[in-house]
Amino acid sequence: MTLPPAHAPSRTAAFLEREERLGAHNYHPLPIVVERAEGAFVWDVDGRRYYDCLAAYSAVNQGHCHPRILAALHEQSRRATLVSRAFHNDQLGRFYEVLTGLTGFGRVLPMNTGAEAVETAIKAARKWGLEQKGIADGRAEIVVFDGNFHGRTTTIVGFSSEAQYRHGFGPFAPGFRRVPYGDAAAVAAAITPDTCAVLVEPIQGEAGIVVPPPGFLRQLRELCDRERVLLMADEIQSGLGRTGRLLCCEHDGVRPDVLILGKALSGGVYPVSAMLADSPVMDVFRPGDHGSTYGGNPLGAAVAVAALEALVADRMVENAAALGAHAFARLSRLVAPVVKEVRGKGLWIGIELHASAGGARRFCEALLRRGVLCKETHQHVIRLAPPLVITRPQLDEVLDAIEAVLTAG
Repeated sequence: MTLPPAHAPSRTAAFLEREERLGAHNYHPLPIVVERAEGAFVWDVDGRRYYDCLAAYSAVNQGHCHPRILAALHEQSRRATLVSRAFHNDQLGRFYEVLTGLTGFGRVLPMNTGAEAVETAIKAARKWGLEQKGIADGRAEIVVFDGNFHGRTTTIVGFSSEAQYRHGFGPFAPGFRRVPYGDAAAVAAAITPDTCAVLVEPIQGEAGIVVPPPGFLRQLRELCDRERVLLMADEIQSGLGRTGRLLCCEHDGVRPDVLILGKALSGGVYPVSAMLADSPVMDVFRPGDHGSTYGGNPLGAAVAVAALEALVADRMVENAAALGAHAFARLSRLVAPVVKEVRGKGLWIGIELHASAGGARRFCEALLRRGVLCKETHQHVIRLAPPLVITRPQLDEVLDAIEAVLTAG
């Protein structure tokens, strides 16, 4: 970590005061004000450098301000930024070509945010249920899971198991059955003739990097095939290299019927998300059924192509696999009474603390003071998710800080 000049006055307090006074209080960030970022690092307004081990919840898998992505942004921004889908643009087809080529899915429906892509998948599944499975209009149901996090729209929070996400925001849309995560038997029991889809995160991120039991995704795939139900994988956080595979589902050899991507799809430079499926599902959409003013715009398409190309060219997926194994090996040897469990895949690790530790927040604040940015989730879990461009020496510095903080208790 680099320090500002001696006796330099801190600028942080003034920024924090202004945000507190003028902004909505719907976040509780750590007391750092980021001014610039590059690769695996961010710098605050007082000149201090930190390792970013959150990576904007996996939106900056490619590292902050990746030069290839910025070059695409700058070049396209001088040509055309938005024409809406009222017309064609010269970048969208290339985006489709690159994304389908990498993932193996036949068709793409572009949106902007992850929540929009999830909403798109919900609409597709319901209409597929009507037109392809014969479910009565307005009767389609989707099986979801305890601990899920798919976004913040009123539809999505309506099937959350987190009381705070729901409180005060009802009434909620019907059509969802929630079951325990990782319990394939519970899914089987929840499926009825009106079930059109199962919506699952291959690893639950917001819940605390919760990894399902071995074989769970494979069981879901077999169950959905048997019952003629769509398997929809939300890989907004888990996808695009985070777990050491391009898609997290690949660890289990599972191909979902619907794939939902976002975040790292644009490398943190511009909001881009997408729902992917083959023609039997995607063809339920006809002109006028669904859309977005910004979805599929030329600027977003050009940025997404560059983000995907950077992911491949810089071998970030392979780096996540190798360094993830290294991180787990080190953390598995950690002797710290406050640690209950270490779990995850690739460079996506949750360190769960015992309740007696007093919560993960104070440990994240201690790491902040050591130049490492992590964030707690569900009170007792420290998330570790650095950009996939981090090097082994850099990761070792991060792990040194984590070990020091946790062993100090």
